[in-house]
Amino acid sequence: MNKYIIVTTFILFLSGCVTTENIGKMEAYPKMYEEKPISIVVLPAINKTTAADATDLFSTTVAQPLAEAGFYVVSIPYVNHVLALEGIQDGAQVRDIPMERFNYLFGADAVLFVTIDQWDTTYLLTVADVTVGLKFELISTKTSEVLWQQQRVIVHETTSNDSGSILFDIIATAVTTATTDYVPIARQVNSQILNTIPLGKYHPRYELDANDSSGHTKKVKH
Repeated sequence: MNKYIIVTTFILFLSGCVTTENIGKMEAYPKMYEEKPISIVVLPAINKTTAADATDLFSTTVAQPLAEAGFYVVSIPYVNHVLALEGIQDGAQVRDIPMERFNYLFGADAVLFVTIDQWDTTYLLTVADVTVGLKFELISTKTSEVLWQQQRVIVHETTSNDSGSILFDIIATAVTTATTDYVPIARQVNSQILNTIPLGKYHPRYELDANDSSGHTKKVKH
């Protein structure tokens, strides 16, 4: 019995020697620190959901967190205008365009592609949640390589009522959700994801964030 306890304890000890730790930005995205992109073109999002306004919500809220991260963001209305002149109306059409073309058109160092995989509202009695799934890819216009990427699914609780009457709360939740302003939700989601991008030239901590969390983890044996 004692031997059994000792062996079991040893096995548990070995299994506990594997832990996870955050990966720093330098380790996760070394090409960002090599190429040091300054200017970014944000392309129309590829919307794979039934939410027709999801693309516009993204477009109106992504430039600010990118600028706050230290990058020059080419005017999104200007980008859309130029793309329209090129016969491009949505994000899916730009995937086949050579990356150097964006450098020629806008003088940009990198292009940000965004795919909206989820934009759903679900109800659970008196609570309504908005689930947003986004994939971000920052691609170099010089090498066509991926410099930074993130894929997240974020659940945002929009309403929660507690009047004491279940029926009243369910109705109130449905009405409130129908009139929800989704711009703050889109802004919050974009900010959370872009918080993991290595900082740009115009940020005070430029090149000082190499060990900041990249949003990824790895398994480590001890």
